[in-house]
Amino acid sequence: MGCPGIVDTVREPLLVLDKGLRVVAASRSFYSAFKVSPQDTQGRPLYALGDGQWNIPRLRVLLEQILPKHGVMEGYEVEHEFPDLGHRTMCLNARQVFYDGSADTTILLGIEDITEQRMLEREKDELLRQKDVLLAEIQHRIANSLQIIASIILLKAKVVDSEETRVHLYDAHKRVMSIAAVQQQLHASGVVGPIEMVPYLSRLCHALATSMIGDRPVTMKVAGEGGSATSRQAESLGLIVTELVMNALKHAFPTNKIDGRIIIAYDVDGTNWKLSIADNGIGKPDGVFAQPKTGLGTGIVKALAQQLDATVETSASPEGTTVSITHATFSTKAIRTA
Repeated sequence: MGCPGIVDTVREPLLVLDKGLRVVAASRSFYSAFKVSPQDTQGRPLYALGDGQWNIPRLRVLLEQILPKHGVMEGYEVEHEFPDLGHRTMCLNARQVFYDGSADTTILLGIEDITEQRMLEREKDELLRQKDVLLAEIQHRIANSLQIIASIILLKAKVVDSEETRVHLYDAHKRVMSIAAVQQQLHASGVVGPIEMVPYLSRLCHALATSMIGDRPVTMKVAGEGGSATSRQAESLGLIVTELVMNALKHAFPTNKIDGRIIIAYDVDGTNWKLSIADNGIGKPDGVFAQPKTGLGTGIVKALAQQLDATVETSASPEGTTVSITHATFSTKAIRTA
Protein backbone atom coordinates (compact mmCIF):
# COMPACT_ATOMS: atom_id res chain seq x y z
CA MET A 1 0.00 0.00 0.00
CA GLY A 2 3.01 2.32 0.25
CA CYS A 3 1.70 3.31 3.63
CA PRO A 4 5.05 3.89 5.41
CA GLY A 5 6.25 6.23 2.68
CA ILE A 6 3.09 8.32 2.85
CA VAL A 7 3.12 8.37 6.65
CA ASP A 8 6.70 9.66 6.70
CA THR A 9 5.60 12.84 4.91
CA VAL A 10 3.29 13.81 7.79
CA ARG A 11 4.84 16.43 10.07
CA GLU A 12 2.75 15.61 13.18
CA PRO A 13 3.20 12.29 15.00
CA LEU A 14 0.97 9.71 13.25
CA LEU A 15 0.27 6.03 13.80
CA VAL A 16 -1.36 3.58 11.42
CA LEU A 17 -3.14 0.82 13.35
CA ASP A 18 -4.78 -2.38 12.16
CA LYS A 19 -8.21 -3.45 13.33
CA GLY A 20 -6.58 -5.12 16.35
CA LEU A 21 -4.99 -1.75 17.23
CA ARG A 22 -1.46 -2.97 16.43
CA VAL A 23 0.98 -0.51 14.90
CA VAL A 24 1.32 -1.00 11.15
CA ALA A 25 3.42 2.12 10.60
CA ALA A 26 4.49 5.28 12.35
CA SER A 27 5.73 8.62 11.08
CA ARG A 28 9.29 9.77 11.64
CA SER A 29 7.91 12.60 13.74
CA PHE A 30 6.35 10.01 16.07
CA TYR A 31 9.68 8.29 16.63
CA SER A 32 11.39 11.64 17.12
CA ALA A 33 8.76 13.11 19.46
CA PHE A 34 8.48 10.07 21.75
CA LYS A 35 12.13 8.95 21.40
CA VAL A 36 11.30 5.37 20.42
CA SER A 37 12.62 3.11 17.66
CA PRO A 38 10.71 1.33 14.87
CA GLN A 39 11.76 -2.03 16.37
CA ASP A 40 10.01 -1.13 19.66
CA THR A 41 6.91 0.17 17.90
CA GLN A 42 5.89 -1.62 14.69
CA GLY A 43 3.78 -4.73 15.18
CA ARG A 44 3.12 -3.97 18.84
CA PRO A 45 -0.30 -3.16 20.34
CA LEU A 46 -0.88 0.53 20.93
CA TYR A 47 -1.46 -0.03 24.64
CA ALA A 48 1.91 -1.77 25.03
CA LEU A 49 4.02 1.05 23.59
CA GLY A 50 6.61 2.65 25.86
CA ASP A 51 5.65 2.34 29.50
CA GLY A 52 1.99 1.78 28.65
CA GLN A 53 1.19 5.48 28.45
CA TRP A 54 -1.51 4.85 25.86
CA ASN A 55 -3.22 2.20 28.00
CA ILE A 56 -5.96 4.63 29.08
CA PRO A 57 -9.44 3.18 29.77
CA ARG A 58 -11.31 6.09 28.17
CA LEU A 59 -9.10 5.93 25.07
CA ARG A 60 -9.70 2.17 24.77
CA VAL A 61 -13.46 2.76 24.81
CA LEU A 62 -13.16 5.38 22.09
CA LEU A 63 -10.94 3.28 19.82
CA GLU A 64 -12.60 -0.10 20.41
CA GLN A 65 -16.28 0.88 20.65
CA ILE A 66 -17.00 4.45 19.56
CA LEU A 67 -14.62 4.58 16.57
CA PRO A 68 -15.97 1.45 14.80
CA LYS A 69 -19.51 2.82 15.05
CA HIS A 70 -18.81 6.37 13.91
CA GLY A 71 -15.57 6.03 11.96
CA VAL A 72 -14.00 9.09 13.56
CA MET A 73 -12.68 10.40 16.89
CA GLU A 74 -11.82 14.08 17.21
CA GLY A 75 -10.14 16.22 19.83
CA TYR A 76 -9.60 13.66 22.61
CA GLU A 77 -7.04 15.05 25.07
CA VAL A 78 -4.62 12.87 27.01
CA GLU A 79 -2.49 14.12 29.91
CA HIS A 80 0.37 11.87 30.87
CA GLU A 81 3.90 11.78 32.25
CA PHE A 82 5.73 10.63 29.14
CA PRO A 83 9.25 9.14 29.36
CA ASP A 84 11.90 11.74 28.52
CA LEU A 85 9.17 14.32 27.78
CA GLY A 86 7.68 14.99 31.18
CA HIS A 87 4.06 15.93 31.75
CA ARG A 88 2.45 16.61 28.37
CA THR A 89 -1.03 17.17 26.97
CA MET A 90 -1.73 15.40 23.69
CA CYS A 91 -4.71 15.91 21.40
CA LEU A 92 -5.70 12.72 19.54
CA ASN A 93 -7.68 12.46 16.32
CA ALA A 94 -8.52 9.11 14.75
CA ARG A 95 -10.25 8.02 11.56
CA GLN A 96 -11.02 4.64 10.02
CA VAL A 97 -9.80 4.02 6.49
CA PHE A 98 -11.56 1.50 4.24
CA TYR A 99 -10.10 -0.04 1.09
CA ASP A 100 -12.03 -0.95 -2.06
CA GLY A 101 -12.37 -4.65 -2.59
CA SER A 102 -11.01 -5.50 0.84
CA ALA A 103 -12.57 -6.15 4.21
CA ASP A 104 -9.50 -4.86 5.97
CA THR A 105 -9.53 -1.48 7.64
CA THR A 106 -6.84 0.61 9.23
CA ILE A 107 -6.99 3.46 11.71
CA LEU A 108 -5.05 6.68 11.31
CA LEU A 109 -4.24 8.09 14.75
CA GLY A 110 -2.88 11.66 14.72
CA ILE A 111 -1.16 13.00 17.82
CA GLU A 112 -0.68 16.73 18.47
CA ASP A 113 1.28 18.08 21.42
CA ILE A 114 -0.84 20.95 22.78
CA THR A 115 0.97 21.32 26.10
CA GLU A 116 2.23 24.84 25.38
CA GLN A 117 -1.15 25.89 24.01
CA ARG A 118 -2.99 24.73 27.13
CA MET A 119 -0.37 26.34 29.38
CA LEU A 120 -0.77 29.67 27.55
CA GLU A 121 -4.55 29.39 27.86
CA ARG A 122 -4.27 28.82 31.61
CA GLU A 123 -1.89 31.77 31.93
CA LYS A 124 -4.30 33.94 29.93
CA ASP A 125 -7.23 32.91 32.12
CA GLU A 126 -5.20 33.69 35.25
CA LEU A 127 -4.20 37.10 33.87
CA LEU A 128 -7.83 37.85 33.06
CA ARG A 129 -8.85 36.82 36.56
CA GLN A 130 -6.18 39.07 38.06
CA LYS A 131 -7.29 41.92 35.79
CA ASP A 132 -10.90 41.54 36.94
CA VAL A 133 -9.80 41.56 40.59
CA LEU A 134 -7.65 44.65 40.02
CA LEU A 135 -10.42 46.40 38.10
CA ALA A 136 -12.92 45.69 40.86
CA GLU A 137 -10.48 47.07 43.43
CA ILE A 138 -9.90 50.21 41.36
CA GLN A 139 -13.65 50.73 40.92
CA HIS A 140 -14.16 50.32 44.66
CA ARG A 141 -11.49 52.90 45.41
CA ILE A 142 -12.87 55.31 42.82
CA ALA A 143 -16.35 55.02 44.35
CA ASN A 144 -14.99 55.68 47.85
CA SER A 145 -12.92 58.62 46.61
CA LEU A 146 -15.93 60.18 44.88
CA GLN A 147 -18.00 59.84 48.03
CA ILE A 148 -15.26 61.54 50.07
CA ILE A 149 -14.90 64.37 47.54
CA ALA A 150 -18.67 64.88 47.42
CA SER A 151 -18.86 65.02 51.22
CA ILE A 152 -16.06 67.60 51.42
CA ILE A 153 -17.74 69.78 48.77
CA LEU A 154 -21.06 69.59 50.62
CA LEU A 155 -19.44 70.57 53.90
CA LYS A 156 -17.78 73.56 52.23
CA ALA A 157 -21.09 74.60 50.65
CA LYS A 158 -22.70 74.79 54.07
CA VAL A 159 -20.10 77.09 55.60
CA VAL A 160 -19.27 79.58 52.83
CA ASP A 161 -20.72 83.10 53.10
CA SER A 162 -21.13 83.80 49.39
CA GLU A 163 -24.44 82.63 47.96
CA GLU A 164 -22.97 82.44 44.48
CA THR A 165 -20.13 80.24 45.73
CA ARG A 166 -22.63 78.07 47.60
CA VAL A 167 -24.62 77.52 44.39
CA HIS A 168 -21.46 76.55 42.49
CA LEU A 169 -20.42 74.14 45.22
CA TYR A 170 -23.85 72.49 45.24
CA ASP A 171 -23.61 72.10 41.45
CA ALA A 172 -20.16 70.56 41.82
CA HIS A 173 -21.51 68.21 44.49
CA LYS A 174 -24.30 67.04 42.16
CA ARG A 175 -21.84 66.42 39.34
CA VAL A 176 -19.51 64.36 41.51
CA MET A 177 -22.49 62.33 42.71
CA SER A 178 -23.64 61.90 39.09
CA ILE A 179 -20.24 60.46 38.15
CA ALA A 180 -20.51 58.10 41.13
CA ALA A 181 -23.99 57.04 39.97
CA VAL A 182 -22.74 56.37 36.43
CA GLN A 183 -19.84 54.26 37.73
CA GLN A 184 -22.10 52.34 40.09
CA GLN A 185 -24.70 51.48 37.46
CA LEU A 186 -22.10 50.77 34.78
CA HIS A 187 -20.46 48.09 36.90
CA ALA A 188 -23.51 46.95 38.87
CA SER A 189 -24.08 43.81 36.79
CA GLY A 190 -20.41 42.86 36.60
CA VAL A 191 -20.69 42.42 32.83
CA VAL A 192 -17.43 42.32 30.92
CA GLY A 193 -17.64 43.42 27.30
CA PRO A 194 -20.43 45.28 25.49
CA ILE A 195 -23.01 47.00 27.71
CA GLU A 196 -26.71 46.63 26.88
CA MET A 197 -27.78 50.25 26.87
CA VAL A 198 -31.49 50.17 27.75
CA PRO A 199 -31.03 48.14 30.98
CA TYR A 200 -28.00 50.27 31.87
CA LEU A 201 -29.82 53.57 31.29
CA SER A 202 -32.86 52.24 33.17
CA ARG A 203 -30.75 51.50 36.26
CA LEU A 204 -29.01 54.84 35.97
CA CYS A 205 -32.24 56.82 35.64
CA HIS A 206 -33.78 54.97 38.57
CA ALA A 207 -30.80 56.07 40.68
CA LEU A 208 -31.06 59.65 39.37
CA ALA A 209 -34.81 59.77 40.05
CA THR A 210 -34.29 58.52 43.59
CA SER A 211 -31.58 61.07 44.39
CA MET A 212 -32.75 64.13 42.42
CA ILE A 213 -36.52 64.16 41.91
CA GLY A 214 -37.65 63.59 45.48
CA ASP A 215 -41.25 64.73 45.97
CA ARG A 216 -41.45 66.71 42.74
CA PRO A 217 -44.27 65.68 40.36
CA VAL A 218 -41.86 64.52 37.65
CA THR A 219 -41.48 61.02 36.21
CA MET A 220 -38.59 59.58 34.23
CA LYS A 221 -38.79 56.83 31.60
CA VAL A 222 -36.27 54.99 29.38
CA ALA A 223 -37.38 53.92 25.90
CA GLY A 224 -35.79 52.76 22.67
CA GLU A 225 -34.93 49.72 20.61
CA GLY A 226 -31.86 48.86 22.64
CA GLY A 227 -28.43 48.10 21.31
CA SER A 228 -25.07 47.87 23.03
CA ALA A 229 -21.99 50.02 23.50
CA THR A 230 -18.48 49.60 24.81
CA SER A 231 -17.89 50.30 28.48
CA ARG A 232 -16.13 53.56 27.62
CA GLN A 233 -18.96 54.71 25.33
CA ALA A 234 -21.57 53.73 27.92
CA GLU A 235 -19.77 55.77 30.57
CA SER A 236 -19.76 58.89 28.35
CA LEU A 237 -23.42 58.39 27.39
CA GLY A 238 -24.32 57.96 31.06
CA LEU A 239 -22.61 61.24 31.95
CA ILE A 240 -24.46 63.00 29.11
CA VAL A 241 -27.79 61.63 30.33
CA THR A 242 -27.00 62.72 33.88
CA GLU A 243 -26.10 66.27 32.80
CA LEU A 244 -29.22 66.67 30.68
CA VAL A 245 -31.52 65.18 33.33
CA MET A 246 -30.04 67.58 35.91
CA ASN A 247 -30.56 70.42 33.45
CA ALA A 248 -34.19 69.47 32.79
CA LEU A 249 -34.95 69.21 36.49
CA LYS A 250 -33.35 72.61 37.08
CA HIS A 251 -34.85 74.58 34.19
CA ALA A 252 -37.79 72.74 32.61
CA PHE A 253 -40.10 72.56 35.64
CA PRO A 254 -39.61 75.76 37.67
CA THR A 255 -43.19 75.84 38.97
CA ASN A 256 -43.50 72.18 39.99
CA LYS A 257 -45.67 71.53 36.95
CA ILE A 258 -47.98 68.58 37.48
CA ASP A 259 -47.26 65.53 35.28
CA GLY A 260 -43.75 66.54 34.35
CA ARG A 261 -42.05 63.89 32.22
CA ILE A 262 -38.51 63.19 31.07
CA ILE A 263 -37.98 60.48 28.45
CA ILE A 264 -34.56 59.05 27.66
CA ALA A 265 -34.42 57.08 24.40
CA TYR A 266 -31.55 55.13 22.89
CA ASP A 267 -31.90 53.66 19.39
CA VAL A 268 -29.48 52.05 16.98
CA ASP A 269 -29.32 51.74 13.21
CA GLY A 270 -26.44 49.50 12.19
CA THR A 271 -23.27 51.08 13.54
CA ASN A 272 -25.02 54.38 14.22
CA TRP A 273 -26.94 55.38 17.31
CA LYS A 274 -29.04 58.19 18.71
CA LEU A 275 -29.55 59.27 22.31
CA SER A 276 -32.44 61.63 23.04
CA ILE A 277 -33.50 63.31 26.28
CA ALA A 278 -36.92 64.95 26.00
CA ASP A 279 -39.02 66.79 28.57
CA ASN A 280 -42.48 68.37 28.51
CA GLY A 281 -41.37 71.43 30.46
CA ILE A 282 -41.48 75.12 29.61
CA GLY A 283 -39.09 74.86 26.69
CA LYS A 284 -35.95 76.82 25.87
CA PRO A 285 -34.77 78.87 22.91
CA ASP A 286 -33.32 76.76 20.11
CA GLY A 287 -29.66 75.89 20.61
CA VAL A 288 -29.70 76.31 24.41
CA PHE A 289 -29.84 73.19 26.52
CA ALA A 290 -28.12 74.15 29.75
CA GLN A 291 -28.06 77.34 31.77
CA PRO A 292 -29.32 80.52 30.05
CA LYS A 293 -25.68 81.44 29.56
CA THR A 294 -23.12 78.95 28.37
CA GLY A 295 -22.05 77.02 31.44
CA LEU A 296 -20.26 73.96 32.70
CA GLY A 297 -23.09 71.60 31.73
CA THR A 298 -23.06 72.80 28.13
CA GLY A 299 -19.32 72.29 27.87
CA ILE A 300 -19.46 68.83 29.43
CA VAL A 301 -22.15 67.57 27.05
CA LYS A 302 -20.47 69.01 23.96
CA ALA A 303 -17.05 67.64 24.97
CA LEU A 304 -18.44 64.16 25.63
CA ALA A 305 -20.36 64.20 22.34
CA GLN A 306 -17.19 65.19 20.49
CA GLN A 307 -15.33 62.26 22.06
CA LEU A 308 -18.09 59.97 20.79
CA ASP A 309 -17.86 61.46 17.27
CA ALA A 310 -21.46 62.64 17.69
CA THR A 311 -23.37 65.86 17.17
CA VAL A 312 -25.66 67.71 19.59
CA GLU A 313 -28.98 69.10 18.40
CA THR A 314 -31.65 70.88 20.44
CA SER A 315 -35.27 71.52 19.54
CA ALA A 316 -37.59 73.51 21.79
CA SER A 317 -41.23 74.50 21.74
CA PRO A 318 -43.95 75.36 24.26
CA GLU A 319 -44.44 71.59 24.61
CA GLY A 320 -40.93 70.99 25.86
CA THR A 321 -37.31 70.50 24.88
CA THR A 322 -35.51 67.59 23.18
CA VAL A 323 -31.74 67.24 23.06
CA SER A 324 -30.41 64.64 20.63
CA ILE A 325 -26.89 63.20 20.57
CA THR A 326 -26.46 61.54 17.19
CA HIS A 327 -23.62 59.41 15.89
CA ALA A 328 -23.19 59.62 12.10
CA THR A 329 -26.38 59.47 9.99
CA PHE A 330 -29.06 58.01 12.20
CA SER A 331 -32.53 58.15 10.69
CA THR A 332 -34.70 60.71 12.47
CA LYS A 333 -37.32 59.30 14.84
CA ALA A 334 -39.86 61.29 16.77
CA ILE A 335 -39.47 61.34 20.53
CA ARG A 336 -42.77 61.90 22.24
CA THR A 337 -43.38 63.06 25.77
CA ALA A 338 -47.09 62.43 25.62
